[in-house]
Amino acid sequence: MRAIGPRLRKLLTVIWVLLAILIANSAYLATITFLEWLRGETFQNYFYQLMFLGHLVLGLLFLLPFLVFAIVHMRNTWNRRNRRAVVVGYVLFAVSLVLLGTGLLLFRVGGFELRQPQVRSIVYWLHVGSPLAAVWLYVLHRLAGPRLKWRAGLAYAGAVAVTVVGMASLHTQDPRAWNRVGPEEGTKYFKPSLARTTTGDFIPADVLMMDDYCKKCHPDVHAGWEKSVHRFSSFNNPPYLASVRETRQVSMKRHGDVHAARWCAGCHDPVPFFSGAFDDPNFDDIAHPTAHAGITCTVCHAITHVNSNKGNADYTIEQPAHYPFARSDNAVLQWINNQLIKAKPEFHKKTFLKDFHSSAEFCSTCHKVHIPEAVTGYREFLRGQNHYDSWLLSGVSGHGARSFYYPETAQQNCNGCHMPLQESDDFGAKLFDDRGKLTVHDHLFASANTGIAWMKDLPEVVDRHREILEDSMRVDIFGIREEGSIEGELHAPLRPELPTLEPGQKYLVETVIRTLKLGHHFTQGTSDSNEVWLDVTVTSGGEVIGRSGGLDEDRTVDPWSHFVNTFMLDEEGNRINRRNPQDIRTPLYSHQMPPGAGQVAHYELQLPESLDDHVTIEVKLQYRKFDTEYLQIVADSFGPRDTPLRGQKPGEPYRNPLPIVTMASDRVTLPVAGVDKPIEDQSRDDIPEWQRWNDYGIGLFLEGKAELRQAEAAFAEVETLGRYDGPLNQARVFFVEGRLDDAVDAIKRAVDYDDPAPPPWTVNWLSGAVNRQQGRLDEAEENLRAVVDGRTAEQISRGFDFSRDYVVLNELGGVLFDKARRERGEARKEQRDALLRDAAATFERVLAIDSENVTAHYNMYLIMQQLGETDEAEKHRELHQRYKPDDNIRGKAIRLARERYPAAAHAAEPVTIYSLHRPEAPGLEANAAGSE
Repeated sequence: MRAIGPRLRKLLTVIWVLLAILIANSAYLATITFLEWLRGETFQNYFYQLMFLGHLVLGLLFLLPFLVFAIVHMRNTWNRRNRRAVVVGYVLFAVSLVLLGTGLLLFRVGGFELRQPQVRSIVYWLHVGSPLAAVWLYVLHRLAGPRLKWRAGLAYAGAVAVTVVGMASLHTQDPRAWNRVGPEEGTKYFKPSLARTTTGDFIPADVLMMDDYCKKCHPDVHAGWEKSVHRFSSFNNPPYLASVRETRQVSMKRHGDVHAARWCAGCHDPVPFFSGAFDDPNFDDIAHPTAHAGITCTVCHAITHVNSNKGNADYTIEQPAHYPFARSDNAVLQWINNQLIKAKPEFHKKTFLKDFHSSAEFCSTCHKVHIPEAVTGYREFLRGQNHYDSWLLSGVSGHGARSFYYPETAQQNCNGCHMPLQESDDFGAKLFDDRGKLTVHDHLFASANTGIAWMKDLPEVVDRHREILEDSMRVDIFGIREEGSIEGELHAPLRPELPTLEPGQKYLVETVIRTLKLGHHFTQGTSDSNEVWLDVTVTSGGEVIGRSGGLDEDRTVDPWSHFVNTFMLDEEGNRINRRNPQDIRTPLYSHQMPPGAGQVAHYELQLPESLDDHVTIEVKLQYRKFDTEYLQIVADSFGPRDTPLRGQKPGEPYRNPLPIVTMASDRVTLPVAGVDKPIEDQSRDDIPEWQRWNDYGIGLFLEGKAELRQAEAAFAEVETLGRYDGPLNQARVFFVEGRLDDAVDAIKRAVDYDDPAPPPWTVNWLSGAVNRQQGRLDEAEENLRAVVDGRTAEQISRGFDFSRDYVVLNELGGVLFDKARRERGEARKEQRDALLRDAAATFERVLAIDSENVTAHYNMYLIMQQLGETDEAEKHRELHQRYKPDDNIRGKAIRLARERYPAAAHAAEPVTIYSLHRPEAPGLEANAAGSE
């Protein structure tokens, strides 16, 4: 029997044709893969995807003819006397099966999908390596049989090589121009937002709304996003809807168009914004198909560049390139598209997932804000919310050298807290950590917005936000001062020791709030409408004898409570009560808390003349996303076409049904003289005593100069308890007071501690600041350079890098500028200019991190003047004028606000003591109020 008969030869011809095309196709794909590995860039394009589709089709077409030929051929030759050719043929067949089998395993069809990355990698390399082994074995097989036609084979190889080189040369320039900034000319369609597109043109809305397309491969990611505030960022967010409508109306009245509201749209309404629909003054924010899109999957993942560190949506977005048939309505073509992505996802990943997506700078594009003149009609720059700089300058980020507390390791981006890993079978799931399970980043972005989740009737999302809120703060009823004064004798810390209270006497309850697991200020973001307050209840014998922070009948919080918020004003001293950015001017006060810091609230307690039971004090830190006044304004603004707020009833006041979350609480019962009743044993073992004193001192210190003496005393107690924090924080107090010699002594005492030792970076920063004030500029420079240029083994292991602390860099630049000014006279000009250049380079480092830094621009203006570079000096003078706060407007607005809002004016005092016996206080009985 012939090894290859006439009919089998025809089949072999078909196989050779398929194989010839497949080899050429594979050579092209392999060449592009090699170029990508060599250059570290992606060279795949639409043609490449079609070629890869051809590879899959050719492989499937090749499979059956090859198997038929091989089986028949082996049946015809199994007993041939040329055993070497037979054995090599069997091995060749086995290797071919490996090649074909691994190719099939790399398919992702229906429910069949090889998920484990390590196994898939092994299969991939077997598929890549087996063709080489097959060629070698084929040559051996033929050498043992009929003579090979080398000339034809070499001619084919040469033709393939020339073709592949020619095709690959078309890829040597990156076809996507990754990470490019869009053209300046195109920004006219998007200003005053800083966003732009890669082409300068609009992007079709349907391209940006392909969330269901993403869902097919990423159902778990989509499920998180679908209930997130990012999803409800636009006109589908009732409070935002009311605010942006007003901004559009104000813009229309001022300018004759709605362009000023683009400032909102770059982050909140990207789909109508980038498609051009937003500019229509008659845009239907209820029925237009883009109105409820929110921040879609494509919007975030089609961003190709973070243009600057200014925020205000300063990013570049592109119309992304998809695989073939991505937007087809044909089910078969959609199926082919899915298989292409799953079989060869690198191009998809490169298109939709860039390195900066895991960076804090990416989040900063929308979570750092300034309000431009186009919106306010006031001035070019007014700082708004700024999560980014707050995080950057904190100890949590590992970039802030001046923090009171530091984590064991730095939290180097926002994702660690707001996008935790969750187990998933999504196509994009990976082995992100050592748990050995496939995970994805949670795209719910859980944080604190219980309000929108409640309005959308998503109780499970409310609970997710609640979990974060309940784990981020602490409340401590720390002490009692006699005489109801900050000068009174302090009994602290309460527990285990408890002072005995005297009926009829006045006391001051010292309550400390502490930020725990936050990487930015609390409460950042919409701090003017976030409602966070202390709810204090004092009881004796079951009766309320002191109250602050209660709710009235319409669930409005007592305005005389202690709020952790910002009381923002317009030009006429009116409160910014409806998220109306066009009117924002200046705060009356800001009670926001830095990460890892304390805040003290003083409460005056007047005990009744007679008591028959002990006194119990309970304090809760309460959180509600929006206050009642704001929600009433939102409800009143809606028309008949709008969906009413959840719980809204026509013609009735909206009584703010939003959930109130108790973020933290504390409770203590104090003995009363003359009361012969047992009192339970009480303790506060969850906080070390030194830390309670330290948090109290930090809160007093951050209040300003009014309570520095009390802060000094608190830090002295920390020192007696054997912690470096005591003298180190005393040095901060002494520096503010100008007691520089005392500050030096305190720093020296702190450095003597070694169990634990003080953070060397904080010691160096504080030493540098003190040395500068004392005129020891060389020592100051050495201290500050050690902070911003030093990387110790400890810093590296903990992920700390203080070269980005621009406050310390400004201090270093100031020291160098001071040194330059000491070099007087023409003879010292060279040394002076060198120091000026060094100072300028330091301030340039600041501006590379924070391009809107007022201190750096002012110093650059002075330095460039001295260097005779007048154009450069003028540039920085103008930038300084743009970015510096307007002190003039504060006087008028604050004076009017103090007259209009007595409770807020009280809260804005240097030392605020809240009464627990105000007659009108909700929840306080009349006889208790009368005891004041």
